[in-house]
This record gives sequence, C-alpha cells and structure tokens, in this order.
Amino acid sequence: MTLLLMSSLLSMKMQTCKVHLLVLILLAVFLSACEYSELNNPYEAEDGKLSVLYESFSERPKHLDPAVAYSANEYTFISQVYEPPFQYHYLKRPYQLVPLTATGMPEINYLNAQGEKLGGGANDSDIAFTDYLVEINANIQYQPHPALAKNAQGDYEYHHLTGEQIESLRTLADFKATGSRELTAEDYVYQIKRLAHPKIQSPIAEIMKNYIVGFDDFSKQVSDKQKFEIKDMPLAGAEVVSRYQYRIRIKGKYPQFIFWLAMPFFSPMPWEADAFYEQPGLTDKNITLDWFPIGTGPYLLAENNPNRRMILLKNPLFHGETYPAEGEREDKQKGLLDDAGKNLPFIDKVVFMLEKETIPYWTKFLQGYFDASGIASDSFDQAIQFTGSGGVALTDSMQEKGIQLQTSVAISSFYMGFNMLDATVGGTTEQARKLRQAIAIAVDYEEYISIFRNGRGIAAQGVLPPGIYGFAEDKAGINAYVYDWIDGKASAPAHAPYLRPVGKTRRKKIDAARQLMADAGYVNGIDPKTGSALILYFDTTAVSIDDRPTMSWYRKQFEKLGINLVIRATDYNRFQQKMRAGNAQIFVWGWNADYPDPENFFFLLYGANSKVQHGGENAVNYQNPEFDRLFEQMRNMDNSELRYRIIQQMQELVRHDAPWVFGFHPKNFSLFHGWYKNLKPNLMANNTLKYQRIDTATRAEKRQEWNKPVFWPLVLCGVFFVLMLIPAVYAYRRRVRETIQ
Repeated sequence: MTLLLMSSLLSMKMQTCKVHLLVLILLAVFLSACEYSELNNPYEAEDGKLSVLYESFSERPKHLDPAVAYSANEYTFISQVYEPPFQYHYLKRPYQLVPLTATGMPEINYLNAQGEKLGGGANDSDIAFTDYLVEINANIQYQPHPALAKNAQGDYEYHHLTGEQIESLRTLADFKATGSRELTAEDYVYQIKRLAHPKIQSPIAEIMKNYIVGFDDFSKQVSDKQKFEIKDMPLAGAEVVSRYQYRIRIKGKYPQFIFWLAMPFFSPMPWEADAFYEQPGLTDKNITLDWFPIGTGPYLLAENNPNRRMILLKNPLFHGETYPAEGEREDKQKGLLDDAGKNLPFIDKVVFMLEKETIPYWTKFLQGYFDASGIASDSFDQAIQFTGSGGVALTDSMQEKGIQLQTSVAISSFYMGFNMLDATVGGTTEQARKLRQAIAIAVDYEEYISIFRNGRGIAAQGVLPPGIYGFAEDKAGINAYVYDWIDGKASAPAHAPYLRPVGKTRRKKIDAARQLMADAGYVNGIDPKTGSALILYFDTTAVSIDDRPTMSWYRKQFEKLGINLVIRATDYNRFQQKMRAGNAQIFVWGWNADYPDPENFFFLLYGANSKVQHGGENAVNYQNPEFDRLFEQMRNMDNSELRYRIIQQMQELVRHDAPWVFGFHPKNFSLFHGWYKNLKPNLMANNTLKYQRIDTATRAEKRQEWNKPVFWPLVLCGVFFVLMLIPAVYAYRRRVRETIQ
C-alpha cells in the first residue's frame, strides 16, 4: 500500500511537471516565433527566390484562342503569350506602332483593278487593292509544348493519341515530352485562314470579309474541313512569299488595317496546335487551345486552375527584346527610362490568384501580398481624398506606405442604346427622336458617375472618347441637345499667347425633357394609346442583389418623365440572343477601342454593321444614309482638317438622332506599391507585363515590416489557461489522496 501511494504521488508530480513543461514549451515557441514575420504569407516559399508579380482575377477567361478571344480579361493573358507582327510603343504618345516579330514596318503598295502597282500620288478612287508585305525575324522559337514534340523518328509524338492514352490525362502538364520549332511566315497566314473558318466563329470574321480579298469565299469553301486541313488551301488575300515573308491583300484603301496587325487576332498559330487539340476526347478533359495557348511571347501559361490561380512563367525560349530607350519628355525624370536597353522580361513569374470579393483582395494589397490594386467603392475613401481644386490625391495612410496612384481616362465609351428597330423608341420619326432626346436629358450620368463610380469617369458628349482623333473639347464638343454651355472668363494658358474661352457644361433642366415628351405626344409621360404611363423595357444582364441599386437608379431617371421602366434581367447568353434577334428595347452597352482611330468608334453606328441584319457591332441597328455616306468617306482618310470636319458632322448627326444616350468614359484609378517599377498607362497595348519590374528586396522588407506577428494575446491566453488549470490539478490531487486514504 505504501508503494502504491508513493507511486501515485510520483505519477501526479510527473503529470504536473509535464503540464508546466508543456506551458514552458508553448511560451518558448511563441517567443521564438516573434523573430519571424509573414506567417500569413499566402504564397509558396520558393517564390522568394524569383522575381514574382502577384495579380488577381475574378473570373476565368472564356477564350485563350487568339482567333476568338475579344475581351479585356482574355487579353490580360493571351497578349503575354502571343505575338502579332506589330505592337504599340510602350512609352511614346501619341500611340505609335513599332515592329514586334517583324523586321520593320510593312511595305505598303497600292494596286489598280488589274493588280498593277500604282505610284505614290494615286487617287483613292483608283486604288482597288492594298498589299501589306510583312517580313519577320528569323530564329524565333515557339514555347515548349506537347503539340510540337517529336519522337526519335521525327514524327509528332502526340498527334495520334489512343483512347486509353487520353483517358489517363487530366491536364496539359501530364504530357511528359514537349517540343518547339521556328516561327515562320506560314504560321501567320495559317492564323488568317483560321479567322475565316466557320467552326472557329471568330468575332471579326464578318469585318474581315469586307477587307481581306477572298476571305468570304474561303470561309464557304472550308466550312466542312477540320481546322488543320486548311493549311494548304489557298486564300487569295493571305499568301506566303518566303519562309519569313507573307503578303496580305485587302480591298481598296483602308489605312486602319495596320492597327489590326497589332491585335492578337493576327498572331501566328502553328498548324500542329489544331492537329493536336482537335483529337477526340481532349475537349472533355479541357485540354484545348482555349485553356492552354501556344505562342512565341515572353510568357507561357504554366497553370490554368480557374478555381484557384493562373500562373504565367517566363518563356525559356523567348527570342529576346530590350526595354525602349525613348519616350516622352517627362519619362526620364519619372525613372521610366532607367532600364533602357536591358533585356526583357524582368519578371520571372506572374501569379494571378482568384479573388471574387473586394475586401479580402484590398486587405492583401495593403499587406503587400498583391502588388497592384484597383479601388472598389467601399475602399475609395480609405485610399483617395479630393483636393480643394477638385483634383484627387492619395490619403496620408496610402502615402505613408509609399503607394502610387495613376489615373487615366480610358479609350472606352459606355452608353445606353435604343433599338432603332423597335416600334416605340426606334425609327426616324420626330415622335421617336424627341422621346429619345428627352430620355437623354433625364438620365443624369453625372449623378451616376458620382454615386456608382466615386467620380471616376467623365460624361460623354458624343461617340468619341478623349485621346481619339476628332474629339473636340469645350464648347465645340458639347452635345447641345442635352447640355447648355455656361461661358466663363477668357484665360491665357502659360504655353499659348492667345486667350482661350473657358466655361463648363450644364445638363439641361428636366423641364426641357418634359417639353420634348409633350412634343412627342407623351404629356406627363402618358401613352395616348393606353391612357396610362408609357411603359418601356430595359434589358440587362444585371441579375445579382448587388445590381439592384443601379437598376433602381435607372427606374428613377425614367420616373422623372412619368415613364414606367420595366427591368428585364436575364443571363448573358439569353441577352446576346435577344440582341441578335432585335428583341431588346433599351440596354446598356460599352466599347473599348481596338485601335486609336475614330473609325473604330463610328463603325458602331454604321448601317452595314447592324447586329440584326448583318451580325455586326452596330448593336442599336442605327441606319442613316447621310451618316453612312460620311463614314465611308472618312474611314479611309488620313488625319487632316477635312477629316476633322467630317467627324464633327457625324457627331452632330448622331446627337440629333439620339440612337445612344451618351453615357460616360471611365476614368481608371490604379494603385501600385513603390516597389512596382516601369509603370505607365498604355490604353492600347495589352502586352505590357514584359516591361514591368519588381524590386523584390524592398517588397520583402516592407512585407516584414507590415506583417509582424502579434503573439502577446496568445501568450496571455496561455497564461490564463495555466492559471485556470492549476486549481484543477490541485483539486484532482486532493481527490486522489482522499481516495487512497
């Protein structure tokens, strides 16, 4: 019994010692961990050895095939992978095209109807065709890819996969072998043929039918062919001249065509890619060109996981390019020429993390775990303050972190469109026109910009955004059907020896809109056919709860005129179907410039581009013979005083007919940490990642400073736990002794 008692007491002492030892160990761990930071780092440790850029995405891009992709979130990726022959200079303004894979700018020749070359002074009316002769550089290699892998016999390793082999695959990375080959002129011609293939459904196919010789006939000829089978079929308007030269022939004179040659649509595509991806069964595995691109650019898409992240890695076979040595006058002062002549790209890896919610994204940006950020509405006041002169600046807390702000007016337009085929709001009658003009006055886009965009935008006065040739400022550029011009005092700018009239626009009062309604036969908004409030229908894809305030705002704008606006919300596919069929009545649409020319905006209202009749981008189906005549005259002209005057006439016609309620041009606010270098807004180029650089040492230092772990609450909890535990231990020991006794 004595031995049993001694054993029990010894056991209790050991248990107590263990508890104390455990507490000491925990305290030691907590205290020692105070030396470390970034315990909340969401990234892999190995990233610290590379130059990594951390970005985000909220929705997986639908298309990564350059023949199909046509949205901003898709271009974010494919523009880093694919290389058309030309690109926009990163620093120079106005925007200037320069060679990318091409050896120089194209040789342009004009020909008559017999195919004979014309001299330099030829009249536009004599030009039947224009030839663009493009020469590309030699020794440009495609990124490593299974489609180009060959076996020892020189045959393609993966072009004839069996069902068993395909069944074992999950992703492109499961292919063990990769290969490469040299870029040739044939790859550029093959891509143009792909644009014409009906199975690919390129969004620019209808446009190119109007320009590239033989494009439409080729499209009909290959309708029953597999994609890779078109390689050796001739297309009159796209011809291989030599291994490194190809010729594109277009109808007539179209100076803007060269801008298309800087877009991903005209990037090269190896025929092997289609032969590889078209094998039955790969689509079921999401092993397609829309998921895994193949190009010659500075980056390759190493991971495409739409539920987590997308990763770009530096292309190990990139042909090389150097940072530009020229720019605008102030670029050198801003440090934008510090890397002049250095090899591109600077960044080894770009990690795009899925972030659907703005608050977690914003928090990670402030912690230094994202290198750049936009500004959501709920974070705007934390980041931006308005100055006394109406300008904007960063708040003190942002400045203390060394965060930079860049603002720029996007070369984009958002508008409210009226379906001109609709019996109520469409047509060319005075009744319909005055109804549209009344709505244009009532829908207060200045208020919209203030409420929903925190002032990030400027109200549109016409079709063209700032930065596009033909955009007129001040009084000459206002929409006089919607705004009044309030004159101010004349002022003399420091850089000009003349007086410049100053003033501002002011939206017409709602009484003017109500008078237009009365003139249209809708007194107080009453439809004389029904004796009740006029009912109009607003078609939209805004179906979420977050969209309700916006939809409510639109209703209130129409209520000013006594109009009952009915919201018809639907998914995007159904909305597109309604637009193609002409069943929408009023809707909101937008356009980002493909290239910096007024033709790229006015063609949205050209009759031959009507969405219902021709499947084009004229979403409102507007047709005005005089507008169409002026458009055809203007589109192929070089910039001149005459072209400028024609543009103003076209603006006036659209303002008068009001097929659009001119909405706004977005103003971009972007935030960047101080370690993110070589940043300059380029509203035309999408392949800008290669120019940017990360100061990884500064980022690591700031992350450590901003993310020091705070352990004292844990230590306090541990001490409290021990204090609570000690009485329990003593009580337990007392009960044990009493039991033994």
